Amino acid sequence: MRNLGFVPAPHLIRRWIFLSVIISLSVITTGAQTVSGLTIEEAYRLARKNYPLIRQQDLIAKTKQYTVDNAAKGYLPALSVSGLVTYQSAVTQYPAPGFPTFKKDQYKFYAELDQLIYDGGQIKNQKEAAGVNDVIQQQSLEVELYTLYDRVDQLFFGALLEDDQIHLNDLLKKDLQNGIDRAKAQVANGTAYRSSVDVLVAQLLQADQSRIELLANRKAFTDMLGLFIGRVLDDNTVLEQPPVPQLATNVSRPELLYYDYQKRAYDLQDDELKVQLRPKLGFFVQGGLARPGLNFLSDNFSWYYYGGVRLIWNLGSLYTLKNNRNLSDIGRQNLEVEKQTFLLNTQITQKQKSSELQKYIELVKNDDEIVSLRDAVKKASTAQLENGVLSARDYITEVNAEAQARQSRSLHEVQLLQVRYSYQALMGATSIK
Repeated sequence: MRNLGFVPAPHLIRRWIFLSVIISLSVITTGAQTVSGLTIEEAYRLARKNYPLIRQQDLIAKTKQYTVDNAAKGYLPALSVSGLVTYQSAVTQYPAPGFPTFKKDQYKFYAELDQLIYDGGQIKNQKEAAGVNDVIQQQSLEVELYTLYDRVDQLFFGALLEDDQIHLNDLLKKDLQNGIDRAKAQVANGTAYRSSVDVLVAQLLQADQSRIELLANRKAFTDMLGLFIGRVLDDNTVLEQPPVPQLATNVSRPELLYYDYQKRAYDLQDDELKVQLRPKLGFFVQGGLARPGLNFLSDNFSWYYYGGVRLIWNLGSLYTLKNNRNLSDIGRQNLEVEKQTFLLNTQITQKQKSSELQKYIELVKNDDEIVSLRDAVKKASTAQLENGVLSARDYITEVNAEAQARQSRSLHEVQLLQVRYSYQALMGATSIK
């Protein structure tokens, strides 16, 4: 005969025990706000807000701002101070009388001010690169944060399943109490033995034990969920039944945007190669103290200054231009391979989720018929028990069979809804409103 207690499936028990151990080692943040009612959308929003990784958003934005500011400072005048002391083996000698004799040690101390006029677009490219790097990092963060939805789903629906089973346990206890009352009436009338009441009472006590386990399992789920969202979820917290979502048809995962932004980074690399081939133009002013100075016929220390326009055109990058462009193309191709691999794996998982959806739809449909039949049998058994034509043990069997049918339907309904939300998350349709 089947176990008369109202207990969950073995694989769920193992998972609940594991979660209970984790919870026992965790400490909920003191002072956290207690939540009386919670929707799954609110759980998403709070989990995202509470997750430590979210703080990187501001850090990434500040990094971009500093990088852009640094690049913009390339247009500011650049001041440099230098000094040079040399000793040379020979100096210019003039055989004619009256010309000075130059010393072999020479000195030059000067400051130079450079002002960029044209950089070939390098600063502009640096600003764009900083912007692209910012969106790449932000999108990479979005990819990591998106995994929170699935983790919240597992805990939220796990707690919902416990709520349903607690409700079903209450119905079972009500049926058992009803049977006890009828059996006591029969004992009082002398039409039944006391043992019939004892069997029903023992079964009721087993249902009480099951309720204790169910409440403990629910607490494990809600405690873990509370850690994720930074709120206290107690026994009075109501988890609202999520609405049935409209299933998405197109993939819009954050990974796809991440791949697109990465492609933009390779485009900027190509632009940088063009910038390296362009000349740089600016003007400068230099002034200082030197021996000899600008008057090369004087061997004394003297102040000097001069200025002009400087043109720099480095064509050395021509040697590596072709290879660097090929490297960018290879990077794009690797990125496209990663994207197509991701889409293929997503499509495979989508097919699996679709099969699961169809399976649970069929199961729930059959569950409705089974529950209807079991309920009819239980009602007939109740009448038979009252009339003394059915034993208490047989009554318990029928009551447990009806309770098991309801439990299976409840399990399948929650699993169906969870698969729907898992499907939405897979397609990238889960969002925080």
